[in-house]
Amino acid sequence: MKKYFIIAGEPSGDLYGGNLIRSLKEINPDTSFMGHGGDSMQKEGMKIIEHVDNLSIMGFYEVLKELPRMLLIMKKTIGLIKKSKPDRVILIDYPGFNLKLAKKIHHLKIPITYFILPQVWAWKKNRIKIIKSYIDQSISIFPFEEKWFKRNGIPVEFFGHPLADEEHLNESTKEFFRRHSLDIKKPIVALLPGSRQQEIDRHLDILIETIKLLKKEIKDIQVIIGKSPNVKLPKLPDFYRIEENSKKAMVVSTAAIVASGTATLECAFEQTPLVVCYKLSNLSWWLAKRLVQIKYSSIINIIVDRALVPECIQNDMKPKNILDKLLPLLDDKSEDRKKMIFDFNKIKRSLGGPGVYKRIAEAITKQ
Repeated sequence: MKKYFIIAGEPSGDLYGGNLIRSLKEINPDTSFMGHGGDSMQKEGMKIIEHVDNLSIMGFYEVLKELPRMLLIMKKTIGLIKKSKPDRVILIDYPGFNLKLAKKIHHLKIPITYFILPQVWAWKKNRIKIIKSYIDQSISIFPFEEKWFKRNGIPVEFFGHPLADEEHLNESTKEFFRRHSLDIKKPIVALLPGSRQQEIDRHLDILIETIKLLKKEIKDIQVIIGKSPNVKLPKLPDFYRIEENSKKAMVVSTAAIVASGTATLECAFEQTPLVVCYKLSNLSWWLAKRLVQIKYSSIINIIVDRALVPECIQNDMKPKNILDKLLPLLDDKSEDRKKMIFDFNKIKRSLGGPGVYKRIAEAITKQ
């Protein structure tokens, strides 16, 4: 039996991990999985040691607060890897934890694959030394990223972005509209405030105020909130619709307001125009401004190296600012909307075709 120890520390990593496990099992059904992850990875048969709900932390100050607990988890993880002796360790994103772990288990001589590489092109470039020294196989999900790593002496493989794998929804648009009592003739805005509770706590009140302003401009606007299963929402007005499959919310929406992260690129794949928002604690924002060396927050803008989608970040994340950028995107005749969708198609084509997970799984099993 082939044994893998996999670590994903965030909801997006859990989704990637679940799909990767499925593809690895298709190649070799006689395979076992254990490690840190979430519901998607557990559903595919992985034994969960620490759930992503206990691992997902955003912000510098927040990480410092949780440091003693995370050190205990690190110690426990190293002990389990020593005891279980997996054939390979697969690290998914979550660099603050995963890179430290790679250093600490290097002496065990277990091959390490890193899938969803740390964004060292944006900040903490010294981490590239750790990747060179301790990672045996590096798998990138962006063409620009692959080129950057290769220029810096790391042999990275690019097989396409995981979002390029077609995900068939188990519900038609008509059924979705009926289930949520929505009118297909009226515009819809999706709110995707984030997958962590701390993101909900920081973002949602601002988005609710934005919707109040929006309803004065478009009285018949319909609102769907994409809710991660691990977060709690406050009581909302009756006209809000709550959907736990954010992908479905994106597909049916005219436009969206989205917390910076993987969901922004998902909207681009679904050709849903969007405004990107994000808010950190004041201390985390102060540190980020001094450490991060990129112009944009959204991965969409980073890919094209220009402000394709509007961003309302930190102090700019105010209801009136968001509304001003959102209104043109709700108008089917708007040139801003048409141009954004046109460019989304170009981005999608650049990120590869379906079969990404299969190609990644094959590369891992051949190592």
